Amino acid sequence: MHLHWHRRDLRLTDNRGLAAAEGVGETVAVFVLDPGVLVHAGPPRVAFLLDALESLRADYQERGSDLLLARGDPREVLPALAEEYGVSTVTWCRDYSGLARDRDAAVRRALADVDVDRVAVHDAVHHGTTEPTVPTLADLGFDKSEATVPSAGTAAARERLGSFCESDIYRYDERRDYPADNCCSRLSAHLKYGTIGVREVYEETEAAKMEASDETERESVFEFQDQLAWREFYAQVLWDRPDVVTDNYKQYEQPIAWREDPEGLQAWKDGETGYPIVDAGMRQLREEAYMHNRVRMIVASFLTKDLLIDWRRGYEWFRKKLVDHDTANDNGGWQWAASTGTDAQPYFRIFNPVTQGERYDPDAEYITRYVPELASVPADTIHSWHDLDDGTRQMHAPEYSTPIVDHSKRREMALETFQRARGEAD
Repeated sequence: MHLHWHRRDLRLTDNRGLAAAEGVGETVAVFVLDPGVLVHAGPPRVAFLLDALESLRADYQERGSDLLLARGDPREVLPALAEEYGVSTVTWCRDYSGLARDRDAAVRRALADVDVDRVAVHDAVHHGTTEPTVPTLADLGFDKSEATVPSAGTAAARERLGSFCESDIYRYDERRDYPADNCCSRLSAHLKYGTIGVREVYEETEAAKMEASDETERESVFEFQDQLAWREFYAQVLWDRPDVVTDNYKQYEQPIAWREDPEGLQAWKDGETGYPIVDAGMRQLREEAYMHNRVRMIVASFLTKDLLIDWRRGYEWFRKKLVDHDTANDNGGWQWAASTGTDAQPYFRIFNPVTQGERYDPDAEYITRYVPELASVPADTIHSWHDLDDGTRQMHAPEYSTPIVDHSKRREMALETFQRARGEAD
């Protein structure tokens, strides 16, 4: 008998951890709800996880098996299960963050002390009923999610992938930076929790490439596959450099003089900066636990360059709010925006939130979708909000924020700050 510990591989197909023990005998599958991990997640992400667990459990039941659910420390839960079921093998798929590797090493040590031929009962393991149940958000101490969370599970992931490969993938290269179009795959949460594997996604997109009608469509598919490669790249970076979760990948001669600005940070979190594209992104995050990738770059640049607030503060907020939070990819994105990462944006390239909005949301369709105060304001007025006087702003949208900073001045401040960190300024 073999025990498989599910973590970020909530699927039965394309699962090398499960495949590794083929021939050992019956499989006992378990997912451990670890309070030490859940404390860093917000309700939307936990809601997606619980939905994915329900789906995985149903998949096991269709095959005459089931999924055990436990709450507690894996170092205690897994040895107890190994003893109780008399398993000869315990498998899991690797995780790559520093904390995950420390946890897995501790689990290995704990399992080394177990006589797997013995049977013991552990109270933290909830498996005494014929129908083990997935807990609710309230059971885990979370309030009901205010955000709209996508359907989880392998079936939902495959449906989403199939829909994407039928149409949007062929215009991905041309339109992926335009948030109003919403032509992205929206597979990020599924890949994060492994309800679908990256190899399956790649194979399906290869099939879509074969169906492409011309070279432009084939290049578009390739561009999406390139993004999958970036995902794997950041996972490799995290494996080699687990310290990047808390430290800059790129070291400067002097520490970057990040500012303490509680009011600015709160305005950014609330989507009340007075820069429409920034505020739309932060409000999308609040409403959907998701944000379009181009807008993620814009809001990250605004926090780290316009407000000069440490990227770690933004990363922590994303970790709490995003349904698709992935340590490697979120960290890579934040350090890119902050000019501290592996292939980081040069410090002197600072996104202008005004021109970004004009270029990628010219009709302000995305902005007005999430910033209703601007719904009746013409697009050109929205994009010139920073230049309007207070009276004109009051006339058009009295409930919407005044810009909290002057971008041109803050750009100069950011350049000076990074030049000092590089040892290029007094």
